[in-house]
Amino acid sequence: MAIAPMAKVMIVTHRSQAEPLLEALQTDGICQVLNAEEAMVSKDAPELAPPNESDAGARNLLVRLERAIALLENFSERPKGLQTLLAPRAVVAENTYKKVVSDRRLHSVIEESENIQAESEKLNSRAEDLRSLLKMLEPWAALQTPVEEIGTLDTTACLAGLLPAQNFQHTKDSLSELDAAVQLVGNAENKYACLVVCLKQSLPEVQKLLRSAEFEQVNFAPLVGTPADLIRRHRKSLDETTGRLKKLREQAAELSRNLLNLEILYDHYNNLLQREQTQSTAPATEHTVILEGWVRRRDYKRLEKTVSNFQAAGVTEIQPADDEDIPVEIENKKAVKPFEVITRLYGMPVHLNVDPTAFLAPFFALFFALCLTDAGYGILIVVLMVLFIKKMQGDKKFMWMMGICAAATIVAGTLTGGWFGDAIQKFLPALKPLRQKCLWFDPLENPLTFFKLSLVLGYIQIMTGLIVAFIHNLRRKRYVAAFCDQLTWLVMLNSIAGLGLAKAAVISPKLTGLFAVLAVPPAVVIFALSERQGGVAQRLGLGAYNLFSAVFYLGDILSYARLMALGMVTAGFGMAINVIVEMVADIKVPVLGYILAVVIFIAGHLFNAGMSALSAFVHTLRLQFVEFFPKFFVGGGRQFQPLAKQYKHIYIATESK
Repeated sequence: MAIAPMAKVMIVTHRSQAEPLLEALQTDGICQVLNAEEAMVSKDAPELAPPNESDAGARNLLVRLERAIALLENFSERPKGLQTLLAPRAVVAENTYKKVVSDRRLHSVIEESENIQAESEKLNSRAEDLRSLLKMLEPWAALQTPVEEIGTLDTTACLAGLLPAQNFQHTKDSLSELDAAVQLVGNAENKYACLVVCLKQSLPEVQKLLRSAEFEQVNFAPLVGTPADLIRRHRKSLDETTGRLKKLREQAAELSRNLLNLEILYDHYNNLLQREQTQSTAPATEHTVILEGWVRRRDYKRLEKTVSNFQAAGVTEIQPADDEDIPVEIENKKAVKPFEVITRLYGMPVHLNVDPTAFLAPFFALFFALCLTDAGYGILIVVLMVLFIKKMQGDKKFMWMMGICAAATIVAGTLTGGWFGDAIQKFLPALKPLRQKCLWFDPLENPLTFFKLSLVLGYIQIMTGLIVAFIHNLRRKRYVAAFCDQLTWLVMLNSIAGLGLAKAAVISPKLTGLFAVLAVPPAVVIFALSERQGGVAQRLGLGAYNLFSAVFYLGDILSYARLMALGMVTAGFGMAINVIVEMVADIKVPVLGYILAVVIFIAGHLFNAGMSALSAFVHTLRLQFVEFFPKFFVGGGRQFQPLAKQYKHIYIATESK
């Protein structure tokens, strides 16, 4: 439930052991290594320049592997479906991994894949050109004249082209007036392929007429022969090209057996590239490499043990600079840890601030539940999350968080009587007494109760934010800020709330005067001391604005009315679905009616559950980010990113000894 304490370290190693040391650090995944621009040692000793060792080899190989994998994936026979979507990475035994990365024969697979891809691209381009050429030649198949002889007459001009069918007769008549002739050769869709012959002195007028008739002139150069011969030759060439492409696809399908090995190789060289980049950007001398970085304080002993395995390397803890940007990692207990998803989505806290995860977790689960208020939907989401947690690879925090929120939804739905809308009342009347026993209030019958509950919970969360900020300032010994920025607001806002309750006779009206008096001193302090920088007039002006901003707290609290609104919308839409189901079930064809009713019930409530869960998540998220976090949380911290092995395609299963 806190930000992990960090220790700054400096590791000095001989160049000969830098690479294996970095591999050991990467395997541990506990130390963030700074580059020369970030490392303080570079600023204190500018002569320590990075070694500038090239990583072009690994980078180039990764690019080649990526292309080969992309090609072979298209021909792989791997099964596809939900299981592949949830668990896209293959599980590989450690000994298999070592065997694959040491197999040099895989480089020939890469080369062969590249050759297949290059030749395929060339052949596909040629096939496309041939298809276009054949499409152009096909309307001219009946022409007996070799195409190279068209237009070579001495006294006449011959134009070949396509003329829209609707313009043919009119154009033919107009051309005859210019002593020109039109010969129809064939047709293509709604156009006619034709030859236009005229005297050369009439050519300009003929061309003008043809342009107005949307005549598309065809140029056969550099083709030689009759169209029929050309079509025959090019069809044969296209068949040969497509045949070769088919063989290349068969070769690619055969090569795709090596897809997993290439993916293993990709992940191996990707991790190698990270190490090379880390070493190439670290400060160094002629014989040593200096690795300056950060480690969680609880991992420092482990780091010492790792470094001690190298005779020419040593590690020591150093003091960070006063203005240094310390990376941040948050640590929470198991029950709260899933809600780190929300904190990380907003942004990490600065290292002197507080981790909000533990404070937002109960509110987030409760608010999500109130936005749904349907136990049936909660059960549905729980089942889905259990399935996803079992089947899905990778980080499962989000699924666990949604499972917790869904469990809270079951409780909220039970207390508010929501079971797939009003399905119990309509379709299972025998369960009405049990539903009634569990019922606290029905939101549709008592919306005011839901409204009051939403505002009370909003008020509690906002007060929680102020209390967290107050305690945090006390721990940092910022007593003036704690008194002027939080305690005054806590006293004044609660006094105003008490005054309102007394006026409304919710509590004893005799307390009205007491709360009115209690609200005055903190208001004076806010006016005079909430701003403590600048001139007197500036401080008082900003203090007056801060005092006026008490109105904004009312706006913040009213924002929580969305809990009631979303909860009632979910219930109302569920009831509408049940009304449709009831109407369909009553149609005159009983069996068909029941079948349609079941389909509509399932599809309708699945849709409502999905859309309502999405709305619940988004609006609950908004309440945390907009209303809760600004009261105490300062984001913008730099994420702790240790040097660690990352795998895009595989998981390595460590063998038990």
